[in-house]
Amino acid sequence: MFYSAKPTGKVTAKSPLNSASILVFWVMASLSSLSLAEVYSVDQLCKKIGAKLSSVSARECRRLKFDPPRFYSVRGLPILEKHFAAAKNREYAPKILFIGGIHGDEYSSVSVTFKWLKTLAKHHSGSYDWHFVPLANPDGLLKKKSSRVNANKVDLNRNFQTKENAIAAIDHWRNSTKQRTRYFPGQQSLSEPESRAIHTLIEELKPTVIVSVHAPHGILDFDGKVQPPRRLGPLHLRQLGTYPGSLGNYGFYIKNIPVMTIELEHAGIMPKKAQISAIWADLVRWIKVKTKSKEIIVHIAR
Repeated sequence: MFYSAKPTGKVTAKSPLNSASILVFWVMASLSSLSLAEVYSVDQLCKKIGAKLSSVSARECRRLKFDPPRFYSVRGLPILEKHFAAAKNREYAPKILFIGGIHGDEYSSVSVTFKWLKTLAKHHSGSYDWHFVPLANPDGLLKKKSSRVNANKVDLNRNFQTKENAIAAIDHWRNSTKQRTRYFPGQQSLSEPESRAIHTLIEELKPTVIVSVHAPHGILDFDGKVQPPRRLGPLHLRQLGTYPGSLGNYGFYIKNIPVMTIELEHAGIMPKKAQISAIWADLVRWIKVKTKSKEIIVHIAR
């Protein structure tokens, strides 16, 4: 299936704040930055997504009944969240933070994440705790010509923190990437409301695994100490290494959380239905095996 784009349109966290304080701080910071801009509703965003992507209708988006928005993009669009809690009797339940659309021009990463959301809405067993962010960069997607970067022209997947003794993302960009605008990390880490939202969710949820969906390399990438799967569906393991400021770099080197990057084969063409199902089934199977064997430690809420 081809997509149609229909006409439409330094934060250095050194203070010992708890996750609730961090959440309040970033929410207030995001809202204050929107004081002069229009803030959109989930319904309005669903309409915009439906008008942009032929594979996700506004009705399908609304039916998922997203949680009340807490975070907003530069231009006031809600960062969609959907939480599927584990069953109350499941104390040892893996927590998965699942992120799509951190790059706005990777249409398939958004569409496939919506398909998996729909699957989970129908078949959630309560064995796992899932938290979905299907469109982390709505401003990038919904530009007339969709872009990798957000409205501030920052690559959100280069805007996360790096270790104190490691090269800063901005220095890596200046010296090692020919200063390509597509990869501009911002002048300082967590300068963008969208990356701050993900940072807050990681602090709040303490996920067992982070899954991020991209395109179009057609591989499975992985950052972490645990043995990764050899493949997910048609996607074979090929570890590319981490880049300063990337989510994989932050999750692995700073938070010690495995980060799995699903790189779909095409940015503008949906995988076949059987491939979408196979990727999902292999992912769930891997999480089950690795958490049951205690190779991945599950943080138990108290």
